[in-house]
Amino acid sequence: MLNIGNLVVDSLDYILIVNKDYRIVYNTRYDATLNEKSKEYDSSDILNKYYFDVYPKLKKEESSVVRCIETKQIIIMKHQVYYDYLGRRFVTNNVTFPLMRMGDLVAVVELAMDADEDSRTGEASNRKFDEFVLRLQKDAGLITFETILTADERMKKAIEQARMLSTLPNPVLIYGETGTGKEMFAQSMINYSGVPKEKVVIQNCAAVPDNLMESILFGTVRGVYTGAENRKGLFEEADGGVLFLDEISTIPYTVQAKLLRVIQDGTFRPLGAANDKQVNVKIIGAMNVDPVKAIEEGTFRSDLFYRFSSGFISLVPLRERKEDIKLFIKYYVDYFAQVYSRNIIGIDRRVEDIFLNYSWEGNVRELRNVIEAMVVSDQDKQVMGYDELPDYFIHKLSQEETIYEKLVNETEENTEADRLTYHELMDRYEERIIRGALEEAGGNVSRAGELLDIPRETLRYRMKKLGL
Repeated sequence: MLNIGNLVVDSLDYILIVNKDYRIVYNTRYDATLNEKSKEYDSSDILNKYYFDVYPKLKKEESSVVRCIETKQIIIMKHQVYYDYLGRRFVTNNVTFPLMRMGDLVAVVELAMDADEDSRTGEASNRKFDEFVLRLQKDAGLITFETILTADERMKKAIEQARMLSTLPNPVLIYGETGTGKEMFAQSMINYSGVPKEKVVIQNCAAVPDNLMESILFGTVRGVYTGAENRKGLFEEADGGVLFLDEISTIPYTVQAKLLRVIQDGTFRPLGAANDKQVNVKIIGAMNVDPVKAIEEGTFRSDLFYRFSSGFISLVPLRERKEDIKLFIKYYVDYFAQVYSRNIIGIDRRVEDIFLNYSWEGNVRELRNVIEAMVVSDQDKQVMGYDELPDYFIHKLSQEETIYEKLVNETEENTEADRLTYHELMDRYEERIIRGALEEAGGNVSRAGELLDIPRETLRYRMKKLGL
């Protein structure tokens, strides 16, 4: 386990430091005190040696160290293959960043994880590396509003709304489907607010068992239950700062009432305590289920939702942002081409049309993963096509096409339906059903809701979304 600033790293395999003249200053891989396998080497054969003498077969254009020295930018690279001077082969995922002094580059530091080349287990090592990079970016404050890519006017308005709310005490609730960027918005707000890192507390509520959530949030007093000690809760830890509660709708319904009280007057009572405590905490919540639906299903308190209403940010799903799909295609093709050292410049027209009409249930995260899989599978082509699409994506695509074709066949306006995307056709189909129910109910929304067997509030919400 290694501590880097506030970041605890438990899966890092080695650290390499190379100065601006390509001399190796340090490498934990060859340090006998840290690596048992390094005993076959003599440290004098490594330290202060020319980088490409130690790794003679490594091509300069494929080296993360070279890229970092030349660009003075943080370089992320996956599956970098190289051999050392004894012929020992390594495959690593790397983050390499410049070490600057008074504006001048003095060295680069590379943090690396050994990559698993087995296709069955390689995905797990990639995921671990991606999580590590994300934690580094958060810790370094690199996630900002400027790093949120969008060409969509609604998303631009959401960014400006989030920027404005960042400096206000109002509680904020960010709603969006999985993969739309809720965490990026929250992290950007935290960085923009200027709150010190030690006053920022982040908790994924879905990862906490229901019976522990109250004690995690509000703390405990020794003896309140077997094994309980005097322990601060997240609200005390975040006093004077920000508490980000991801998946806030998974907090047990009874605990949500206590959360509401903290938002209202800043007070709470730890488990087993006789007195209340007062805190000043800005709360940012995020959820990937529709708040209206969650309220109807009894999993999210309506009074808690209303307390967030002055700071409610809704993120648009990717399928409704065609220009952003094109933007992300270009961005991730370029990004992963560099990460994997591939000579790829884009995708063909057929795949672009597929992407523009696909549902993207996983939104930007799913698009990112699909393009990465395509880049990894492609070795020679500059333009990737249908053959590079991952199998799971093709399977999902065929399922959507089957449903789409069924709806087209059931739609009277076949000529027009042929030009609609899957979700446009679904909306059109739903609109026709709602209009029929309203007509049968004589325009009475409550009666139409009864005919459709959905609550009146849900029907009004759907009508508003469909523009009825």
